[in-house]
Amino acid sequence: MVRHITFKGSLAFSVLTSLFLVRIGLLSTKNAILYPLSASGTAWITYRTFIYPFYVSPLRHIPTVPGCPLWGHAPARLTNELGIPEREWHRKYGLVVRYFLPFGFERLNIAEDDAIKEVTVRRPYDFIKAPNATNWMKGMLGERGVLLVEGEVHARQRKVLAPAFSTSAIRNLEPVFFEKGLLLADLLEQSIRAAPGSSRCIEMLGWLNRATLDVIGAAAFDYNVDSLRNPEAPLRKAYSKVFAFDPMAVAVLGARLYLDTVKYLPCKINRDHESSGKIVTDIASSIVQSKLDTDGAGPAKKDIISLIVSHNKRLAENEGLSLEDIRDQVKTFLGAGHDTTATGVAWTIDLLSKHPDIQERLRKEILAALPSLADAGSASNPGALAHENVLDQLPNLNNVCQESLRFIPPIPTVIRKSTVDSHLGGYFVPAGTYLYITSHAINHLEHYWGEDADQFNPDRWDHLPKQWVPNAYQTFLEGPRGCIGRKFAETEMKVFLVCLLSRFRFERDEQWPDQEERKMWRLVLRPKDGISVKMSLVKDIRAGSP
Repeated sequence: MVRHITFKGSLAFSVLTSLFLVRIGLLSTKNAILYPLSASGTAWITYRTFIYPFYVSPLRHIPTVPGCPLWGHAPARLTNELGIPEREWHRKYGLVVRYFLPFGFERLNIAEDDAIKEVTVRRPYDFIKAPNATNWMKGMLGERGVLLVEGEVHARQRKVLAPAFSTSAIRNLEPVFFEKGLLLADLLEQSIRAAPGSSRCIEMLGWLNRATLDVIGAAAFDYNVDSLRNPEAPLRKAYSKVFAFDPMAVAVLGARLYLDTVKYLPCKINRDHESSGKIVTDIASSIVQSKLDTDGAGPAKKDIISLIVSHNKRLAENEGLSLEDIRDQVKTFLGAGHDTTATGVAWTIDLLSKHPDIQERLRKEILAALPSLADAGSASNPGALAHENVLDQLPNLNNVCQESLRFIPPIPTVIRKSTVDSHLGGYFVPAGTYLYITSHAINHLEHYWGEDADQFNPDRWDHLPKQWVPNAYQTFLEGPRGCIGRKFAETEMKVFLVCLLSRFRFERDEQWPDQEERKMWRLVLRPKDGISVKMSLVKDIRAGSP
């Protein structure tokens, strides 16, 4: 069997070859110095690109997307939104496919049900998060947070954190969700009434990011971010810098996925990352320290970190979390817990603005269950609204949320690296293989969802096709590494939609580019220009205001 030729091996061969050519007079001493480098480089590229993938690689028997391995499938992936090429590959070549990065580096995309179970449920710790995809996130999300740690450390953290994310714990936080959702609606109504006419076009993603940041601060940490009233709040400004979309920021952060030393380049996005990371770390440390200083004094707090700290104190030292561990959970929840939900709600509003019949049917359901929400003055008690416990009794709301998150999942893909040899979808996959589970592809496959897989249709959730399986819905991932904050995010999303749809009608802003055609992946699948919609007050419409 032909063995893999390393760069060192090809370099040694080139050195010996150059010495021989000098000896027989076919190569000058000067050129002999350059020859090994150029020749070894050419030999390595030739072997890596044209020989290894087709004749040596243990992955060569897996269905492969046609193309030249020299530049790989980078052109298709760079010129399309993430998930579009992968959908076509799965449709044409199967649910486990191989494709190439430049110079023949192999990657797998898996969409086969049993293969996904193997990676996410049966052996999740044998498939680690890709190191190059997580290095640049550590500064903002916490190196020791539950999102990035692996193996036994992750299992231990997950066990400690689980009680704080239980259904009952999230239900106790609903008054906070309603408080921030109603405040957001009040401020938007003020903005509409301050403008001439009965409607106004408003960019919603910025507002929603501020609202969800306030929610995660209050519900998770009992910390008042107050970015809805104060857009210049330090924490809000820190995250605004991190999620910059200018071309230089995109290029530098893209390069950091493959070369960590890029973070040392003296450019603005790197300076912003460093300064923002320090702000987030300082705030996270102060939050944790305040919880530790309380030490049980006063009434028990219901925010997530208070529950974690309380539970952690009852555990043996080797079972609990360290101060640094808890601090990094705060960073993880702050970073990963607000932008994803804001983006999900923004995409939902965009989709509802394009489907007014679905929007109106959902509004009728909401107002029938909570009629007081139509009037800002009578909906001033978030605790009373939460006490109604109606969120789980609104089938249209549940369907719309699930369908929106299926149609445009905020996290469009996850990357894993196998640490052991395995078999996926009937194919041998050696240790060291990088593989992708691309929700933005799987969520749209006719194989699972039927012929209307590419259509926004909330009613599908009432009659899923026979071939549907739970792994067809990859928005939150399954298994021990699935999103621990799923219930938190789903509840927050429902509350925000209840507060907004009961008060406003959303229509397309025809002057704004359609963001479904301008998605951008930066950890989250965001609308490049935000979501601008034409907003009108429901009560003014019903009263016949022009």
